[in-house]
Amino acid sequence: MENDAEINQRASLLPIWQVAERIGLSADDIEPYGRYMAKVRMEAVRRAARERRGRLIYTTAITATPAGEGKTTVAIGLTQALGRLGKRVAVCLREPSLGPTFGVKGGATGGGLSQVAPMVDINLHFTGDMHAVTSAHNLLAAAVDNHIHQGNALGLDPKRVSWRRVMDMNERQLRHVVVGLGGAGDGVVRETGFDITAASEVMAVLCLSRDLRDLKERLGRMVVGQTAGPSRSRRWVSAREIGVVGAMAVLLKDAIKPNLVQTLEGQPAFVHGGPFANIAHGNNSILATQTALGLADYVVTEGGFAADLGAEKFFDIVVPQTGLVPDVVVLVASIRALHHHGGASKGDLHTPNRDALQKGLSNLDRHIANIRKFGLPVVVAVNRFAADDPGEIRAVIEHCRSLGVRAEAADVVARGGEGGLELAGAVLETIEEERPDFRPIYRWEEPLAGKIERLATEIYGADGVDFTPEAAAALEDLSAHGFGGLPVCVAKTQFSITDDPSLRGAPTGWRLKVREIRPSLGAGFVIALTGEIMTMPGLPKEPAALRMDIDETGYVTGLS
Repeated sequence: MENDAEINQRASLLPIWQVAERIGLSADDIEPYGRYMAKVRMEAVRRAARERRGRLIYTTAITATPAGEGKTTVAIGLTQALGRLGKRVAVCLREPSLGPTFGVKGGATGGGLSQVAPMVDINLHFTGDMHAVTSAHNLLAAAVDNHIHQGNALGLDPKRVSWRRVMDMNERQLRHVVVGLGGAGDGVVRETGFDITAASEVMAVLCLSRDLRDLKERLGRMVVGQTAGPSRSRRWVSAREIGVVGAMAVLLKDAIKPNLVQTLEGQPAFVHGGPFANIAHGNNSILATQTALGLADYVVTEGGFAADLGAEKFFDIVVPQTGLVPDVVVLVASIRALHHHGGASKGDLHTPNRDALQKGLSNLDRHIANIRKFGLPVVVAVNRFAADDPGEIRAVIEHCRSLGVRAEAADVVARGGEGGLELAGAVLETIEEERPDFRPIYRWEEPLAGKIERLATEIYGADGVDFTPEAAAALEDLSAHGFGGLPVCVAKTQFSITDDPSLRGAPTGWRLKVREIRPSLGAGFVIALTGEIMTMPGLPKEPAALRMDIDETGYVTGLS
């Protein structure tokens, strides 16, 4: 079988205006970026978002493993399968980040015969959204340092400037830096650092904004630091006070428009926004999802990493402020991932191992139970790989059915939409037979520490939470300033349901460690950093960039 890049680059694609027509958009509703990509004009976005006609299918997964579960691939394959069944369907995904693309993943547009296209453009610069977010974020950072240099009328404490810089690349060397070195004209010397663009609050603001006015209001609320003085007299300084919110919005004027591309089988795909779920809220833009729901009868979307990360944040942060309650949740698992969570070594994940499979089911069971706590119907998709043992696939399906959960194998990598027909049938049946009775895990008005405690005990399986003195003080400060009623966005490792990436399955007898609290007032949530999670990843020993190249004809190799 051809590799992903060969399949995607040799695919016969529809012109983007024909893809738009399939979902009820005219040529005047889109702004083409070449032949196969487009932005959707805000007039069309507003028109589509006024009425939700579609059913929302939310795709998530069991806890991530080094082998990968294929969640994006299943979401795309399910969309193609629904298209084959004659349904008017669209898929909503996040934009790939250059960091993971050149680091570990090598790309993030699906796999095999279940991909969105054009893959090379989407994985690289796409329509420029990532660059716009990076530029807007760093404009504010430059303006903050310039304000201090030019007299500091706001009284910002250089030691308490919290607004870091960002770049869309994995770069561990820039996690902690000193700026302002040199002479008197080179700025104030202070410590700061870089985060990856996907962790930028500007990215979260972009994905949660309803329009340009809402975008500007949210940008203005972002906190850049604190004033000098005793703790009781210090106050937070906002981006609005720095004075460049209008300029930031100018940089984001096109980035806020959803991007339209297509699956390999021609279904519309909205790929917009790129927050990671381990360090941010992990879901594509609400504008893209609302637009799709106003145009299609069925909309498939996905959240980053496992159900304890992207899905939980969608349910507890996005749904309460948008009303975008999923009609069904598709939980993706794979045999090799279950082997991993059952204790199998990385080199033996493809070897049949009933003992490891049985032990690994504890992770699947925990995620099923968690989704049910939100009052949502769930269907399990077993993402099939060529080396999988058919008996083990049947064992997982039977196990799920013993729990009263529909489960089907999805062979969408090798067979595209055809390989997802059984899964699509199970999803459609579940939508018709079960109704969501949605309830978030916590109420926003609960104390911040209580909300984190509830997530730790009810979703992660911890015995409780331990806050560092700095984190506890920050929670008290937020509550004292009237922000205790915000939801929480927990930054946590994706490789375990705990805060320790080495722990597999569904561990018990541990406590969540919260080391830092960051206000994200523009996005409208509070970030709790746990364990050793970092907001700037590093490159692996053998980054994916080492295998990438382009020939004299422009043909790209190494992306996947």
